[in-house]
Amino acid sequence: MSDPAPATGTGPSEFAPWKDPDAQPLIQFRNVTKRFGDFTAIDDLTVDIYAREFFALLGPSGCGKTTLMRMLGGFETPTEGTILLDGQDIGPVPPNRRAVNMMFQSYALFPHLTVRENIAFGLKRDKLPKDRIDARVEEMLRLVQLQKFASRKPHQISGGQRQRVALARSLAKAPKLLLLDEPLGALDKKLRTETQFELMEIQEKTGTTFVIVTHDQEEAMTVASRIAVMDHGRMVQVDTPDRIYETPNTTYVADFIGDVNLIEGNAAAHHEDGKVEIHWREGEPPIVGTPMGEVPDGTRCTFAIRPEKVAISKDHPEGSSNIVHGKVLDIAYLGNMSTYHVELPTGVIIKAQLANNRRIARRNITWEDEVWLSWTETAGVVLTG
Repeated sequence: MSDPAPATGTGPSEFAPWKDPDAQPLIQFRNVTKRFGDFTAIDDLTVDIYAREFFALLGPSGCGKTTLMRMLGGFETPTEGTILLDGQDIGPVPPNRRAVNMMFQSYALFPHLTVRENIAFGLKRDKLPKDRIDARVEEMLRLVQLQKFASRKPHQISGGQRQRVALARSLAKAPKLLLLDEPLGALDKKLRTETQFELMEIQEKTGTTFVIVTHDQEEAMTVASRIAVMDHGRMVQVDTPDRIYETPNTTYVADFIGDVNLIEGNAAAHHEDGKVEIHWREGEPPIVGTPMGEVPDGTRCTFAIRPEKVAISKDHPEGSSNIVHGKVLDIAYLGNMSTYHVELPTGVIIKAQLANNRRIARRNITWEDEVWLSWTETAGVVLTG
């Protein structure tokens, strides 16, 4: 078994083969299009996925993520283009001949077989010697920490344990690639969060490349080394979770991932330091922002800023380029933080978040309060797409 490599991180141990021009991808999509009659599910897609990655396909229903996964699994064939696995065109290779396994949301366990027998099923079909099957099953039981439940049937264990059985069965044949289709969708929120970290740990231990389909942004942000945000059969942005969140390349990505304030306006009055002014409402001061690229004067653009980067105060702040005044319209109490919906005199609503590091009775901002919102020139991003 390969030594584990961290899926994310910083410093010398950072796992980022996509930054290495000499790294060879495990999976290569080359101008892949998939049509169903007149409907284009995947539209001229080209992307590389590397060995040992935990790669997430994220997007709303109908965006093409499941079709992409089914093509990798061999259940659909591209209308145009090529899919390579380890340099081999897998288009003509049937599903049972690919070094690929798939784990479904339903888990698809055999109810009449024990946990041990479920894990051993694929190995027995391959007619491996009994001692090798037994050794591999024991290894998988240890990996998913189910040794004590090996003799139980699926109905005798919890949903989270069934999920781990399905994962162990999928990994038993040591595939180069494991496809996970909404694997945690049937679990409650707390168990889903716990299982996400278990999945990451197992993926690191085995060194298997995981590709996960999910519509849960938080899940993708937690587990993935990179995320592909999809829309209408295209990958709008492929990047690490922190860059997807902090530097989205389009308004669609900014709006799809997490909570965000989106303010439209016209770019003008460029500063020498590269900053740009956005004129967005008559009677409101222009927003000073930092564009990621050149934004010509007069360009219609969108300023995107996350609520946690907006400061809220009852007193006029000093030393900030971006200051607006408004009234607290609503407060969403989320336990660890509160989101304040502040209405400006122009009717625009801006959200600001504060960590709840004080008891509720000691917080000094409430409904109908007049407040000031402020943020720095680099707190948001200026988007033209």
